[in-house]
Amino acid sequence: MAFPFKITVLGSGTSVGVPTVGCHCDVCTSTDPRDSRLRPSILLSYEERRVLIDATPDFRQQALRIGLERLDAVIFTHAHADHIMGLDDVRPFNFRQKERIPIYASAETMANIQRCFLYIFDGGKKESNVPRLDPRVINDAPFDVFGMEFVPVPVLHGSQLIYGFQFGAAAYLTDHSDIPPSSLELLRGLDVLFLDALRYKPHPTHSTVDTSIATATNLGARRTFFTHICHDLRHERAESLLPPHVRLAYDGLELTVGGG
Repeated sequence: MAFPFKITVLGSGTSVGVPTVGCHCDVCTSTDPRDSRLRPSILLSYEERRVLIDATPDFRQQALRIGLERLDAVIFTHAHADHIMGLDDVRPFNFRQKERIPIYASAETMANIQRCFLYIFDGGKKESNVPRLDPRVINDAPFDVFGMEFVPVPVLHGSQLIYGFQFGAAAYLTDHSDIPPSSLELLRGLDVLFLDALRYKPHPTHSTVDTSIATATNLGARRTFFTHICHDLRHERAESLLPPHVRLAYDGLELTVGGG
């Protein structure tokens, strides 16, 4: 896959988003738009295709904000609420495109999605519109989505094994507390790398800023961006303390990969 593509960060925040409901800390009351973080997701744009990684509870707002008019596929990292609960909001794309939208997930994640959205998948007669989806179960093997190869990258989210994804000269890893050595080898020589960096303090299911700096330095991507950020990190201050090749992602960030 040699064609260029664009990555749009739809959300860079943690599971409760930033600002956090009821919080009046410096970050939650900040006027810097980079400190407002919807739930974590990215959109890939290539050759007229639009592919979403994770459908967050904020997906409708995210789609409206960027003027998204087409959606060709959804790829899921895992089945936690902040990554799947926007799935019902793909319906307008079904209306416009008049075709099923393929969704890709591991067997465990797909089973949880189908359980959470039973009304979509139960096969019963519907009195109102539901998303029209084409479930496709993935494993560790690479898979093709409209001409782009995606390589699942197993990572640990606490004790749970979930997926990040490598595609072209980029990779997107969110919600990881550890990256196995075999997965690290899938992430070398990249142009763009996204890593989880929830906060400075240790967390049982997420990476810290310092740990992700060490990972970024080890992997040596040309550009590394931290995501899944909580309200402990004020964008301007936190970014000023990072190495030059590491930045904080923010909602609305657009990156071009490939094509010179």
